[in-house]
Amino acid sequence: MKITIINGANLNLLGKREPEIYGNISFETFFEQLKKEFSDIEFDCFQSNIEGEIVNFIQQAGETSNGIVLNAGGYSHTSVVIADAVKAVAKPCIEVHISNIFSREPERHVSLISKYATGVIAGLGLNSYRLAVQWLVVSDF
Repeated sequence: MKITIINGANLNLLGKREPEIYGNISFETFFEQLKKEFSDIEFDCFQSNIEGEIVNFIQQAGETSNGIVLNAGGYSHTSVVIADAVKAVAKPCIEVHISNIFSREPERHVSLISKYATGVIAGLGLNSYRLAVQWLVVSDF
């Protein structure tokens, strides 16, 4: 099984940016833990601050992966093209958010991606990714 994790804008700053919201662990550190925990899974991981690159990687993952874990960051609330890419791929996509987007600023309460995602996990810190991977592993998609 191959799972692709895609992170959007500013998620390269995890562990540094607003640790009171996003925690103090870098994604790289967390990703190494995740790979050890799910050692039988092949992971592909990508991060970009550029919307079109995220679209390209979603499309690629739709061809090469069994499932996608997507944290589009702020693009979740603004990007029709990322939402369209999720809609276009025939693989399950779990949308994740580290913070509880519903307890934050009003502009973060709506995700354009959610209606095309297989499921949404929000507010559980980096464990949101772990739960998404667990679901992809045990689901019958």
